[in-house]
Amino acid sequence: MPTVRYLLDTNMASYVIKGTVAPVRERLLTLPMSQVGISTVTEAELRFGVAKKPEAKHLKTVVEEFLLRIEVVPWASEAAKQYASLRAVLKREGTPMGNLDLMIAAQALATDAILVTHDQVFQKVRRLKTEDWC
Repeated sequence: MPTVRYLLDTNMASYVIKGTVAPVRERLLTLPMSQVGISTVTEAELRFGVAKKPEAKHLKTVVEEFLLRIEVVPWASEAAKQYASLRAVLKREGTPMGNLDLMIAAQALATDAILVTHDQVFQKVRRLKTEDWC
């Protein structure tokens, strides 16, 4: 089981990669990198962003360097169980959210990680611990 304490959502990972949001960069510098990771779902989204822009060679390089330096947490069976439960609850409550965001939230719950996000949609997930580094 990974020891990642903070799981960055896709937008937060993008802020780290771009380095344009100073508070995010400053908070990241205070932590051991072993405590920070991303979901394989976020990896997929980052790679999709690169694939959409094949001419953006610098972007590809920066994303690949980021992926080399951060732990990518596999999406496992426990995350799938959390996902199924969360999706059912949100559907019953009439407050659905995007499946990729839901997968990331489920993974944070499954690994007992704090989800680092600037996205308010994650507030729908009751037991989810979040931090906004922006």
